[in-house]
Amino acid sequence: MAELNVSPPSLPLAPNEYERRYQDQLNNVLRLFFARLSNPGDMGGTSLNLDINTLPTETDLPNLRVGDVYRDTTSGSTNQALRIKTST
Repeated sequence: MAELNVSPPSLPLAPNEYERRYQDQLNNVLRLFFARLSNPGDMGGTSLNLDINTLPTETDLPNLRVGDVYRDTTSGSTNQALRIKTST
């Protein structure tokens, strides 16, 4: 998941003639910007809406990634706690 609220970078002003230093700076700024867009970071929120019926259960653990949420149905159908996969 990419960061959603990433501000565009301030690009360096171009010189009147070609300069390698300017191109290097521009490429570096753009590289950092795109890396930030494509790398997930910490996300904050005040609420989370989940459809409990669409979440995987502990039987899906082998197919889940670390950090994925699943329903623990081992304790019975009335008490299905949400768990987070913490190891492979």
